[in-house]
Amino acid sequence: MKIGPIEVWPPVVLAPMAGITNAPFRVLCREQGAGLFVCEMITTRALVERNPKTLRMIRFADSERPRSIQLYGVDPAIVGRAVRMIAEEDLADHVDLNFGCPVPKVTRRGGGSALPYKRNLLRRILREAVAAAGSLPVTMKMRKGIDDDHLTYLDAGRIAAEEGVAAVALHARTAKQHYGGVADWEAIARLKEAVQDIPVLGNGDIWCADDALRMVARTGCDGVVVGRGCLGRPWLFRDLDNAFNGRPERARPSLGEVAEVMARHAEGLTACFDIERYAIADFRKHVGWYLKGFTVGSELRRELATAESLDGLRESLAKLEHDQPWPPNTDTPRGKSGERSKVLLPDGWLDDPWDCPIPGGDAESDISGG
Repeated sequence: MKIGPIEVWPPVVLAPMAGITNAPFRVLCREQGAGLFVCEMITTRALVERNPKTLRMIRFADSERPRSIQLYGVDPAIVGRAVRMIAEEDLADHVDLNFGCPVPKVTRRGGGSALPYKRNLLRRILREAVAAAGSLPVTMKMRKGIDDDHLTYLDAGRIAAEEGVAAVALHARTAKQHYGGVADWEAIARLKEAVQDIPVLGNGDIWCADDALRMVARTGCDGVVVGRGCLGRPWLFRDLDNAFNGRPERARPSLGEVAEVMARHAEGLTACFDIERYAIADFRKHVGWYLKGFTVGSELRRELATAESLDGLRESLAKLEHDQPWPPNTDTPRGKSGERSKVLLPDGWLDDPWDCPIPGGDAESDISGG
C-alpha cells in the first residue's frame, strides 16, 4: 500500500488514541512489526501557537520513521498554517486529519465527527491542508456520520479524493454509536466502491490479526487501522506482520514476558515525561489491559494499579507468576465501549449540510495541546 510517496507494508496503521499513542507506546508497537504509527491527536491552533504541551506531544523517538502527526482543526486557515508549519519545519513525514472524534466537547463545537456534515467546510479544510503540505501526504480519518439518519462518509470520501487527499480511513461506526455495538464493515466496502483512486483503510473491531485479514477479504479495503485492539497488546503488530505475509505464527507471551514489556513501557514514559510520578500515574491505565485474561490476585492488581514509582512498579511486577502461559480467548474488546443517547452539536448544525460556517473561536480552546 502506498500513501503518497510512503510505502506501507504490512498495510497497517496505528490509530491515534489520546493519552495512549505517545512515543514510548509507539516505539513498543513499532518494534513488533512495520506499518504507520500515528501520534496522539493535537489541535491545529495549539500547534501554530506553539503550545509547550503540544510541542512535547509531537516529539518522536530517533527510531521513528516515517513520522506521522494527526491534527484536529475546524478553521481552514488555521489548519493550513499548521500543516505548512509541519512541512517547513520538518516536524513529520505524514499528516492525518481527524474527522472521527465523537467526544461531546468536540462535536458540540462542530469538530471531529460532526464536521463532515458540512460538506463545503470539509472541502475547504482539505484543500488548504493539501496545498500547504507540499510533498507530504495528507490523509483523513472519519466515521460513517453523526447517526444513521445523517451519514456522511460517502460524500466525505469523494470530496477527499477530489481534493488530493492521499488516503481515507473509515471507523465503521457513527458518532452516536461512539464505541458501542458492532462496526459496520459493509460501510467500508461501500466506501471502497465509491472511492477508487486512493487507498481506503478500514477501522473497527480488529481485536486480532485474523480480524484484519477478514476485514480486507470482506470489504476489499487496502489496509487496516488498529486502535483499541492493541491496548496492552503491542505484539499485535507482530501478529499483523505475520498475517499479511502469510505466516501462521501468532505471539503468545507468558506473563513474565508481558511483565517485561510493562516495565519497558513504564520506563519509556518516565524518560518521555521527565517527572517519574506523573509517568507512573499515566501508566496505571495500561495495567488492566496488559493483564487481561491472566490470573492475578486482587491485592497484586491493586498494587500495580496504584504504584507511585518506577521501583515500586518493578517490585510488584516481580511478584507476578512469570511462567503463567498466555490465556485463551483474550482477543476480545478492550478500552472504551458504549453508545451515546445523542450527539451534541452546535445549534442549527443539521439545518443545511452545504453551508460553510467556521465554528466559533473556542472550538479548539479547551482541548489545546491534545
